[in-house]
Amino acid sequence: MDPHREALQRIVSNLANKNGEIHNFIDMLNHTIKNVQVNSSNAISELDEEFDGLYSLLDEMKGSMASTIQQEEARKVQALQEQLSQCSNALESSEELLELAAQSLDIKDPVEFLKAARQIKERVTMASAFRISLKPTVSDSMTHLMVDFTLERRLLQAVNFLPVPKAPEIDLAACLVADNCITVSWRMPEDDGRIDHFVLEYRKTNFGLPRVKDEQPWELIDYIKATEYTLSGLKFDTKYVNLRVQACNKAVAGEYSDPVTLETKAFVFSLDSTSSHLNLKVEDTYVEWDPTGGKGQEKVKGKENKSGGQNPLLKSNRSSSLRSGGPSPKRTPVNTRSSVRGSRDRFTGESYTVLGDSAIESGQHYWEVRAQKDCKSYSVGVTYRNLGKFDQLGKTNSSWCIHINNWLQTTISAKHNNKTKTLDITVPDRIGVYCDFDGGQLTFYNANSKELLYTFRTKFTQPLLPGFMIWCGGLTVSTGLQVPSAVKTLQKGENVLSGSTGSLNNTA
Repeated sequence: MDPHREALQRIVSNLANKNGEIHNFIDMLNHTIKNVQVNSSNAISELDEEFDGLYSLLDEMKGSMASTIQQEEARKVQALQEQLSQCSNALESSEELLELAAQSLDIKDPVEFLKAARQIKERVTMASAFRISLKPTVSDSMTHLMVDFTLERRLLQAVNFLPVPKAPEIDLAACLVADNCITVSWRMPEDDGRIDHFVLEYRKTNFGLPRVKDEQPWELIDYIKATEYTLSGLKFDTKYVNLRVQACNKAVAGEYSDPVTLETKAFVFSLDSTSSHLNLKVEDTYVEWDPTGGKGQEKVKGKENKSGGQNPLLKSNRSSSLRSGGPSPKRTPVNTRSSVRGSRDRFTGESYTVLGDSAIESGQHYWEVRAQKDCKSYSVGVTYRNLGKFDQLGKTNSSWCIHINNWLQTTISAKHNNKTKTLDITVPDRIGVYCDFDGGQLTFYNANSKELLYTFRTKFTQPLLPGFMIWCGGLTVSTGLQVPSAVKTLQKGENVLSGSTGSLNNTA
């Protein structure tokens, strides 16, 4: 093809593309013009509504103040009329006495004159003319009800469109991270009485400083009226949380505050499904006894259906949650796990064990375990990595646990190094596990009441893995939890407790 023709075709193509862009831009401009007109009409309507409200309020205030003036006028007029009536009566009585006194002066008989004079004197003494006040009881001044709206007029003259609120300032020193809750406090840089509410946004992150890429979306809490808010029931499965706040008035939201980053320390782990016993079904943070060892699932399901209801183990799994009110663990279809089951040989025999996939090498950590109500036997504790494939928790010198037996009678005991101590306590429905690696302490609590159940004291010489044994039932593990404040308080005062620290302790 002729190069000139090719060049011309490119020019034509570019021109056609540009024409298309211009057409699109014209359509956008026309759409924008319509939006401007509609929004302007809405703004004028709202302006009329606001001014009508002001007019109505001013008329109402004018009527109320005029009524106050009229009431004051009526009060003063009534008082003056009463005083006028009294004066008129006193004047009439005084004129009668004057006429009587003039008549008495014409009496010739001394005795009669003396008698008449005495009577006139007595009446004059009692006359109301000498007892009334000749000063008005009220003044004619109404200056105390005068008005001067100079200041208000200036305020009205300053009426303008709503300004955009300034960005709040988060008070980092007043923010608190405790008990898987985050309390955020902020303030406005200056007083703004037109703030209607605040919006708080937060997101979990593993980066200390906010980033643009690879971040989770912001979670939003809207219509906060106060300058403080507490996010509760959080699972701390990341290292940090970013937070920011914006102020909103009736019309517009302001800029976000500078984001702050709070550290959310917590121990997060899942159950290691690749190394658990074949008779355990493991899914993230849930483990369930499976007597079939992964075989004959359809047959089991058929029996469940014939029984008229769902297997209580499965039902409990779906109703149990990592946090109170939180979502249940997601179940994995059985047929997708058969290949995994076939390769597991970490534990066998009667060691129905599953371990956590994250080790504890230092620091203080806390997690909780909830058992199904019909769970017959289970253990909760920690172990070194060297737990043998036939070993059970608490029967070696490198594992420590609490064991619950719900067969003919319910018992709870502490186990370590093949030694057992039966505990005279009620079995809680949730068990809290506190591990202080550096302090050589493993403590079990009633997770609901934070009542101390038992404490092992030793010197940990190797990394620890959370360990769980289960037979006939299921366990749900809650991780991403901070050490509760109540547990910290108990740790400070535990040296005064008796009967909770056992004789099974040793250095391993």
